[in-house]
Amino acid sequence: MIFSKKIRFTVGFVTLLLFGFASSHLSAQSQDKQIASAHQTTQNIVTQPEKPLTLSSFLLPLIKSAQILAASGQNFATNQQIIAGELSETDNNKLVQNVASASKKYNVIDEFKKFKFSVNNSQVFSAGKLPATKISFNQKDLLTVLTNTRKYYQDHANADPDVLRTGLLGTQGITIDDVLKTLDFMVAVLQEDIANNRTTRLQNANFINSNFKVIKWTPYNPKQTNQQKLRITKYAVFNHPGSHKKTATYNIPIYSLKDNLAADKFYTRYTKQDVLSGIYEPGGKEYGKVEPIAYLTRQGLEEALMEGTILIKFTDGTEEYFNVDRSNEMPYIRGLKATAQKRYWYFRKVNAIKGYGYKIDAKISIKPGVTFAGDVLNIGLGKIIVLEHTISGRKQLQMGVIADTGGAFLPNLHQLDFLAGIFNNHQEFGQRIAQMPDYANAYILVKK
Repeated sequence: MIFSKKIRFTVGFVTLLLFGFASSHLSAQSQDKQIASAHQTTQNIVTQPEKPLTLSSFLLPLIKSAQILAASGQNFATNQQIIAGELSETDNNKLVQNVASASKKYNVIDEFKKFKFSVNNSQVFSAGKLPATKISFNQKDLLTVLTNTRKYYQDHANADPDVLRTGLLGTQGITIDDVLKTLDFMVAVLQEDIANNRTTRLQNANFINSNFKVIKWTPYNPKQTNQQKLRITKYAVFNHPGSHKKTATYNIPIYSLKDNLAADKFYTRYTKQDVLSGIYEPGGKEYGKVEPIAYLTRQGLEEALMEGTILIKFTDGTEEYFNVDRSNEMPYIRGLKATAQKRYWYFRKVNAIKGYGYKIDAKISIKPGVTFAGDVLNIGLGKIIVLEHTISGRKQLQMGVIADTGGAFLPNLHQLDFLAGIFNNHQEFGQRIAQMPDYANAYILVKK
């Protein structure tokens, strides 16, 4: 009976608020529409408008607080006090804390926009400061990736609403406008410093601390709750030997989808194992629907599927870049060996190493040493990352930008993948990454 009374008074509390604010909500609606239509982002980029105060936005945290109070054992008299506005200062502070706590919860989603888990922003982000150490990066390469990432927003944001998600940083008040302003500022600084043939100010930690919000990123790993630093994996573009024609050695094709036949997404019905069984080869049930564009070894195929971009050196002496285009939309399963994965990618020939993009012709051209692959849906495209680690007792800082993603990062709040370079083989790659950290402190920079 007591519980029922609490529920009734919770509902009554919400109902009173509903009537109390209905008139102001109605009068505010026309203003909301004017605000939404007038709001534009930097350089005419359409982003999510900041939400005006509406009835629903006002009531939602209050409703949640009322539910919290009702479920936490607050007595009948307390519910009456809430409705009458007779809360003590202590109770009022608790109410404010409950509202603030509810508003900072974020629902993490996967690549199919499905809910995976909730996290409070304070578990992941906090105020930070870079140590007084020079920040390492190649100035021209960083400028290239920043410029290309900024251009992606300008050219493709309307067609790719995923990049307009504020994600978990939105709970910190960081908007897409803030991301664009950060990119614009860094591009301007680099252009000026390079034109004047000087070391860029962006390598000065004091300049960064003065001009940017430095947000410390604490990893959140539901499966490994004691992880204290961000995991830093590494990926690369490899030179692969291959052939334009099928041979005894290079007998595994990589395929390109034919645009005029791909509309019904027939390719999403087939696993990697189906493809390797020969469904696209002469006599196969889908013969003629795709085009073989190169031939690799089986190991070369698995590496190409994992790497995303490859540089094939053909037996005739030519070489070309190829990048993943569209997948069969089957999820990547962590912990499952590569040959057993059902996910399969179709490729296209490209003119550079490619990162994130909603379609092959829109993908961002990226550079090694300044590019991270990460969780674009929950962390965000174009976030500026600084890693802090220690080598031989000396602090090291490394800067780059999230301009790529992958199945292993959707969702992933505890890891980044660093594009280490272009290598002839895995031995060269291993020697390079042996000098790099497996875990590091991580910071996100946002222009003040």
